[in-house]
Amino acid sequence: MPKSRIRKKADYTPPPAKQAASIKLEGRGWVAPVMLALFLIGLAWIVVFYVTDGSLPIEALGNVNIVVGFGFIAAGFAVSTQWK
Repeated sequence: MPKSRIRKKADYTPPPAKQAASIKLEGRGWVAPVMLALFLIGLAWIVVFYVTDGSLPIEALGNVNIVVGFGFIAAGFAVSTQWK
């Protein structure tokens, strides 16, 4: 019986180098200032509430002013998810 031909394996060729994807940073300049503003507004709201013994920022809300302050802070965290 005749001998079969031995196939020669090709040498290892590494995959082509990947090009770095270009990141578009356009249109996101508003995120950091809005995020920081919301954090500071929320913090200021809570501090003013405690310093004035509940008479400011909105006396009619009572202790709900704390929730409003934390709401501003939470909104700041929500905006921070858009930061790239």
